[in-house]
Amino acid sequence: MPVLSRLDLHNYQKRAVQYIKDKRRCGLFLDLGMGKTSSTLTAVSDLLDEFLAHKVLVVAPLRVALSVWHDEIRTWDHLRHLSITSVLGTERQRLAALQRVTDIYTINRENLPWLVTHYGKKWPFDVIIIDESSSFKSASSQRFKALKKVAPECQYMILLTGTPAPNSLLDIWSQMYLIDFGATLGRTMSGYKQRFFEQQGYGGYTMTIRPGAAETIHKLIEPLAMSMAAADYLDLPDRLDIMHRVTLPEKSQQAYLAFERDLLIEFASGEDIEAASAAVLAGKLLQWCNGSIYTDEHGSYIELHKAKLEALSEIREDNSGETMLVAYAYKADLERLKARFPDAVVLDKDPETIARWNRGEISMLLAHPASAGHGLNLQHGGSLIVWFGLCWSLEYYQQFNARLHRQGQQCAVRILHLVADGCLDERVLLVLADKDATQQKLLLALKAKCHTGGANDIRI
Repeated sequence: MPVLSRLDLHNYQKRAVQYIKDKRRCGLFLDLGMGKTSSTLTAVSDLLDEFLAHKVLVVAPLRVALSVWHDEIRTWDHLRHLSITSVLGTERQRLAALQRVTDIYTINRENLPWLVTHYGKKWPFDVIIIDESSSFKSASSQRFKALKKVAPECQYMILLTGTPAPNSLLDIWSQMYLIDFGATLGRTMSGYKQRFFEQQGYGGYTMTIRPGAAETIHKLIEPLAMSMAAADYLDLPDRLDIMHRVTLPEKSQQAYLAFERDLLIEFASGEDIEAASAAVLAGKLLQWCNGSIYTDEHGSYIELHKAKLEALSEIREDNSGETMLVAYAYKADLERLKARFPDAVVLDKDPETIARWNRGEISMLLAHPASAGHGLNLQHGGSLIVWFGLCWSLEYYQQFNARLHRQGQQCAVRILHLVADGCLDERVLLVLADKDATQQKLLLALKAKCHTGGANDIRI
């Protein structure tokens, strides 16, 4: 990859740099692939050079903390003077990393509570950067509570995400609190809910936003965050979304429909599965679409068909010599993919795996959307994504696709979805096309078709 200079920053990135320096505590809610990392590092470099900041902490998903921020520094000539250390691994390794004198320290979000406890009242970081701040959306999580303790101790708090409210505007309160300690949306989550939402449903567990409240929230947080859409600023390569229909074997299709209808199925081998709720049924049906189904909580599964494996094999033959990034949904899928394609490589924690992919040395890279969805730069290794199994999360779906469809991609990106014909796959893909998709919408789409009747004895 060529080394870039500060002159290569887009104009909107230069505005983002100045925005961080002026605001000090803010959100950078830029669309996927718009260079949030390079913009933030440029601002950090300026702050360090001007002695306005001294010690920087980046909190990020594990793989991002391990490689992405390091890679970005090496990519830009004006950032190469920055030193960076990862506070990862065993406690002994983390403690050793903290002893090093460096500009930037990266840590995975799971270890943030440990870091806060370790320093106690002697918090040393005056800049905190939260990469993918939407992972701090739960005000009851340990990571948020830990960050809440030390947020007043830092001069700069920078939140980075392309999806600040992946499920609903309930997700935005905790992130805004880290910026202004509740001055905008209220000092407590309960107060925020009472002000902008109302309880509905049995037991009042469902929160529905009040009419006009969304517009009010957007207006309130506007001074705290810079938000931009990639389509307005970037000339990205074309993206082609393809639905590749897969026909299940007739016997498996009929058994699927009976299970969807009756919520109960018994296999000839003796195992039986009962779906006690719509959510359980949806998970089992998606497993079935992919070709296997779990029979217990220990990971045992039965293979039901090979339709998607055969379809993926044909796609690979038709695109001979082209690399592909394959999204799998379940460990059972991964085992079957590895058995069918022995040369496939699983995306792991080793940065060299990403480097090999970007050098074109891996023909098929298998990745789970939850672990490959944020921050990873994979656009140099290929332009074809295949969704072997679809996921529930719009956030993971968008983030995973943005690993290839982003700045630096030289080719048109094809995103191919293997969809079991006449099955839940179709409805999931339809809902994911809605930018306001939530898991609740997916369950409602399922309930619209399913009904509870007498359980028949279905055997396959």
